[in-house]
Amino acid sequence: MCTLPEPRRLPGDVAMWLFILAELTVFAILILAFAVTQRLQPEVFALGRAQLDTSTGLAMTYSLLSAGALAALAVQQVRLGRARRGSVLLLGAWLVALVYVWIKLTEYRHLIDAGLGLERSTFFTLYWIVTGFHFLHVLLGLVILAWLGWRCWQRQYLAPRLSGLESGVLYWHMVDLVWVVLFALVYVIR
Repeated sequence: MCTLPEPRRLPGDVAMWLFILAELTVFAILILAFAVTQRLQPEVFALGRAQLDTSTGLAMTYSLLSAGALAALAVQQVRLGRARRGSVLLLGAWLVALVYVWIKLTEYRHLIDAGLGLERSTFFTLYWIVTGFHFLHVLLGLVILAWLGWRCWQRQYLAPRLSGLESGVLYWHMVDLVWVVLFALVYVIR
């Protein structure tokens, strides 16, 4: 007797996918504004970008992507019936994501101390808006990761009912994806 494989399904809830799509649309508008303005004012953007440390941006990228990898591993562990291991991995993701927060706050403090605030130039106006909006998403993501970790520890997520866990991790992956684009646009592309 042959058993059919389970049909493939989209992870998470449809509502989360719609929310992510809406958020990605807002980020796309901000990224487009940054890119177009950079084309219109290349000297201003070159001077502004020269004030940023690419290695700092790279460290933040590693932090967010590492947190995303740990969160994905957590989902895998919960799918295998190892909710407590998933919880520990989510705690690890949360801690690694805190490294991003610490680095970003340090960078913000450095820029403020150097007089490179929101009104310094068009580059810094857009820098603060785009990275600040992303930073708020990271903070929400930290709350979500903590909540997911707690629920996993309590064994609230059991296969096949994992849509809440998957939705939260999908949100974090959206935060990762946006940061990779922002890192390239703000810190690297000349």
